[in-house]
Amino acid sequence: MNQEITFLTLFLLGFFGGTHCVGMCGGLSSAFALQLPPHLNRIGLIVLLNLGRISSYVVIGLLVGLVGQVGISLDDTRAVQNGLYIAANVLLLLLGLYLAGISTAATKIEGIGKPIWKRLNPLLNKLLPIKSVPACFGVGMLWGWLPCGLVYSASLYALGSGNALHGGLYMLAFALGTLPNLLAMGIFAAQLKTFLQKRMVRLCAGLLVAGWAIWRLAVFAMGQIG
Repeated sequence: MNQEITFLTLFLLGFFGGTHCVGMCGGLSSAFALQLPPHLNRIGLIVLLNLGRISSYVVIGLLVGLVGQVGISLDDTRAVQNGLYIAANVLLLLLGLYLAGISTAATKIEGIGKPIWKRLNPLLNKLLPIKSVPACFGVGMLWGWLPCGLVYSASLYALGSGNALHGGLYMLAFALGTLPNLLAMGIFAAQLKTFLQKRMVRLCAGLLVAGWAIWRLAVFAMGQIG
C-alpha cells in the first residue's frame, strides 16, 4: 500500500466521518465537557480528553500492526496484505453509505467491540464526573476504545501495514482527522451538532467517503490486471 495515499485516506476517513462521530461520540464529548471542573481551563481539558482518545487509537494501531507484523511474516505477505486492503476499503464503502443514510449494514460491524467495552465501561464510570487532570486524560483513553466502525476500518489498514510503527502512524493519521470535529463538538456542541446532522451534510460526507473507497478499490483492481 502506498503510505502517503494511506495516510491521506485515513485522515479523510476521520474528517469526513465527523457526522458519524457526532452521532456516536458527540453526546459523550458534550457530556464530558459539561462535567469538567469549573476551576480548571475548560478548553485545555477538552484538548486533553482528545489527546487521551488519540493515544488509545495509536496504541490500537501499534497492537494490530504488531499482530500483522508477526502474522504476515508467517504467511504469504502479498496475499494477506491484499486481502486486508480490500476488506478495509469495502468496510470504508459501507461506512460511507451509512454516513449518507443509504445503508445500515456497517452498524452491525460495530458490535464486534462490545465485549471489550463492557469491561472498560465500569472503569470509565469510576472516573466520572471528571475531577482532575489525570482523570480527564484517563477518560479520554477509555473513550478511545468505544466500539466504532470508523476505528475498525482504520485498524484494518494498520493491520495490513504489517508493521507496528506504521500501524501506530496510520491510526494517528485517522485520529488527527477526527480531531477538528470532536474538539469543536466539545466547545460548540449545540451549533455543530445541528450542522453536521443536516441531511445534505451527511449525504455529501458519506458519498465522499464511499467514493474514495470505490476509487481505491478501482485503482487496486487495475493494478492487479496490469
